[in-house]
Amino acid sequence: MARPLICVTLNGCTVDEMLKDAARATAAGADLVEVRLDKLWVVEQMPDPDPSEEGKGNGEGERERPKFVEPEMIPQPLDSVDVHTALASLKQGIELPVVLTCRPERQGGHYPGDEGQRIEVLKAAIESGVSWIDLEVDMESKPRKALVDAAGDKTRVIASQHSSEQPPSASEIIQDVVDNSDAGEMVKMCYRTLGRHDGLRLFEAAWQLNGSGTPNAIMGTGSGGDWTRIHAPLLGQAMVYTTMEAGWHLSRQGRINASDLQTAWQLLEYETG
Repeated sequence: MARPLICVTLNGCTVDEMLKDAARATAAGADLVEVRLDKLWVVEQMPDPDPSEEGKGNGEGERERPKFVEPEMIPQPLDSVDVHTALASLKQGIELPVVLTCRPERQGGHYPGDEGQRIEVLKAAIESGVSWIDLEVDMESKPRKALVDAAGDKTRVIASQHSSEQPPSASEIIQDVVDNSDAGEMVKMCYRTLGRHDGLRLFEAAWQLNGSGTPNAIMGTGSGGDWTRIHAPLLGQAMVYTTMEAGWHLSRQGRINASDLQTAWQLLEYETG
């Protein structure tokens, strides 16, 4: 079975942090990395610790596993980032092919400007000669077509949709992928998953799409969302989004560490090389 591309979404909210994570992704055997440009407009800040959680044990003389605390994303002014300088530094400092993404707030991103300003960022990303550009399918058709035309044959387009809702039926997911099959070289669908029932919907949709001729990546952001990532070779997924983060909290977020994923593929005999 074909090996999907392993894409590491880079951690960090500065160019330097992303470059360091890109070096780790290269060493881990990633095929490409995703740069979330919209994260340049936020600063990660850990909330103050909750005193009520300190010193808790499991009642058997052992401490409980520490509770994972999600960092707060503090928005920064639009003019705090020089896009062209950032793109030049990223291009120079990353060895692997790059997916450039600038996710809007409506799809869970952090870009603080209006849609016209975001489109200019995406245009600059394409002009930088990036390998892949992520363009949401809910963009207005005219500016999206202009970006696709600008991408031409040099920059491949990912047609993406990130929903804060739980996944619909498998047949509806399949229809969404088919409907957007001409919107890019690959269709990416991501939903909020809350457990095995949601995970099974994604798995069923990916299973039925295997061999359809439409390269796709289907995943969830929550419990059960990593099933299609772990079994991506079996499901014929084109690309798997991973992270260089490590920890038990990843599975609850539907994510997976890039090295752990490759180990899982070997254990499942999806990858023998």
